[in-house]
Amino acid sequence: MAGLESGLLPFEFDGHRLSLIDQRALPFSEVYFDATEFDNLLYAVREMVVRGAPSIGAVAAFGHALTVKRHGGDWSKIEADREKLLSTRPTAVNLKFAVDKVHEAARSALAQGPQCSADAAMAEARRLLSELVDANRSMSEHGLELVPAGAGILTHCNAGPLAACGYGTALGVIRSAHFAGRNISVFVDETRPRNQGARLTLFELMRDQVPCTLVCETMTSYLMSSGKVDLVITGADRIARNGDTANKIGTYNLAILARHFGLPFYIAAPLSTFDAHTAEGSDIPIEMRDQAEVLTLDGQPHTPAGAKALNPSFDVTPAELITAIITEKGILRAPYKPAIEAYLKSQYSMA
Repeated sequence: MAGLESGLLPFEFDGHRLSLIDQRALPFSEVYFDATEFDNLLYAVREMVVRGAPSIGAVAAFGHALTVKRHGGDWSKIEADREKLLSTRPTAVNLKFAVDKVHEAARSALAQGPQCSADAAMAEARRLLSELVDANRSMSEHGLELVPAGAGILTHCNAGPLAACGYGTALGVIRSAHFAGRNISVFVDETRPRNQGARLTLFELMRDQVPCTLVCETMTSYLMSSGKVDLVITGADRIARNGDTANKIGTYNLAILARHFGLPFYIAAPLSTFDAHTAEGSDIPIEMRDQAEVLTLDGQPHTPAGAKALNPSFDVTPAELITAIITEKGILRAPYKPAIEAYLKSQYSMA
């Protein structure tokens, strides 16, 4: 699974044990969390031991394959655990996409016996991972044409190998531009409240020796107005059929600023991020996380006792603010709906 150019991958699976890099501990230590047992898997996804929509999907696929094996053909238990897993992170659609694919593979082989069902589930999880790694590479190659030499790039949250289970999505395009000698520089939003940009994106870019600078979200209008930014690129957690896109809270702000300053705003995401059952952004459920993430910094309180906070984990960027969406099949441009629905119809039965 690993390779130097692929970066640090978020999990290892030896056929029996599912071990996750605990992303909460990075960049200070590289420790593993055993997510083999179902309750540990739920905790790992919910508490962001693993995070990033594609990586959540890949980990959940192997986790659900282990569930099928564990319950030995008891479909009521398999169904119940599937629903619990799907409820852990409601916004990112890759979780449901991957779990449903494994579930369907297991169910289609159930008539041949529990062992065949478990084998089919595991084979599907492995296929999805391979497909995702290939998608990372392809979308990074397609996105390279959008990055001019010497570009100053602004990114938000983390969409590299840790989040995308391979080469990276938004960070994959950035890494490809760096490896291609485009002489880019990257501004990394710290991404409050959990600081994925500061802890993870900087870590991955510095590991690859990509020139990068940490900034607070409140600094981005200054950067754009002073001509330091040439383009913005982020990942995505769910894309509606009309192109509206949910991503880490703060992404919408960047899209508005980019439009104001006349800068291109790009999304990079695998096609598994497109949701056949979501017509537009207003239909996307927004995960509300514990207010303690906002009221504390590295676990330490930094607000008056008794303070309250709001903590939506995602926002939705309207399609009209997105210059292009980079996928493994190529670059989509407005109007997005026809191209997205053509893909979805090739994959699903759409009512």
